[in-house]
Amino acid sequence: MRQDLTHGGILGSITRFALPYMLTYFLQVLYGLADLYVIGLYCDADATAAVTNGVQVMYMFTVIMIALSMGSTVSVGKAVGARDTAATSRAIGNTMTLFTVLGIVSAAALLGLRGEIIEAIVTPRESVAGASDYLGVCFAGIPFVVIYNVIASVFRGLGDTRRPMYFVAIACGVNIILDFILIGWAGLGPRGAALATVTSQTLSVGVAAVYMRKSGGFVTLKAADFAPERRTMWGILRIGIPVALQDGFIQVSFLIIMMIANGRGLTDAAAVGIVEKFIGILFIVPSAMLASVSAIGAQSLGAGMENRARATLRTATLIAIGFGTIIATTMQMIPERAVGLFTNDADVVRMGSGYLQGYVWDCVLAGIHFCFSGYFTACGRAYISFAHNFIAIVLVRVPLAYWASSAYPATLYPMGLVTCGGSLLSAVICVGVYVWMRRKAVREGRCVD
Repeated sequence: MRQDLTHGGILGSITRFALPYMLTYFLQVLYGLADLYVIGLYCDADATAAVTNGVQVMYMFTVIMIALSMGSTVSVGKAVGARDTAATSRAIGNTMTLFTVLGIVSAAALLGLRGEIIEAIVTPRESVAGASDYLGVCFAGIPFVVIYNVIASVFRGLGDTRRPMYFVAIACGVNIILDFILIGWAGLGPRGAALATVTSQTLSVGVAAVYMRKSGGFVTLKAADFAPERRTMWGILRIGIPVALQDGFIQVSFLIIMMIANGRGLTDAAAVGIVEKFIGILFIVPSAMLASVSAIGAQSLGAGMENRARATLRTATLIAIGFGTIIATTMQMIPERAVGLFTNDADVVRMGSGYLQGYVWDCVLAGIHFCFSGYFTACGRAYISFAHNFIAIVLVRVPLAYWASSAYPATLYPMGLVTCGGSLLSAVICVGVYVWMRRKAVREGRCVD
């Protein structure tokens, strides 16, 4: 189960870690895409908009939980790098205890606030009932969503991204089958999409739990490991909270953009929702680079190999920039085909194509600051990632999106393009902070290369 990421070539380590992670991420994105695809086949634009709004809310919550669990990935990774089995066991046990409680509390709170959430994101009036059905089922299943993602974060800290890929592959296949049964055959609409998703996630948790219990593994968890320990939990939260706040603000900005699109009408709302999900696929590589830098960097720093952590950052950044450039250029030529995969509505395709052509350039710039965020997190300085994202969102991303929507009511292209401004500012801040950190280390004699 454990994979040593402190030895071997940097590119090889990134590849072994990132490829299963990317496939897992892609399969997770397929949950939402499958819902949208099947809803588009069997239901009208009202149902599509209901699911796109519901998916965005759930995606926001899931991203925040994954970000919060990054503290576990780094804590486990550093313990593994230091060859400290006792610390590894405590980090895993305390993670399970902490996130089980968080999952239950979150489900109760979100169910109670369902109506307010739907109103807050300015869901189109025709789609309110469907969005309420979708979110009601999904919120009830949140504990399973949280537990699965925490298990995955533990595996990533161990350097193992293959097992989570197997677990989610099974669940994704079940989700797609259930979508056709519950939406297409049973006619349950958005509620059916949510039931398919929650049932699949629950299955994924069950498979993962059975595997962890029977595998024997690298460590033996004792009852004492699950007892809350202040130092261990604080180590997890000290890293996880800034990352969660960072990703939370990013998702809030996406929700605000969704609200702006909702205010433009049903067609634009559906177009933005579809493109956001498609962009989720394209961001698999930048996200995988962030996770790779975090995990490899954490193990390397735990083993006292700072040079390897920096080399991982450099290699991952080059990969992210190259991928983003190729994808952004390609999408300029085939935007209608990309959006047309998820809807037959000509107006939605037209508006979505413009939004995609502008938005897709963010893959290049976001790839840069994603990698640096992974490095800062591995160093235990996740607050830097939170700070640059907060500044970019408040000063650039949201204000420019609002301006573009008002100034160009006939097209979504400018609204998509201005998202790149926020990532550009984040990338500049990240590079500046990294250079400052390196110079400071040299002055203090901690680094000479």
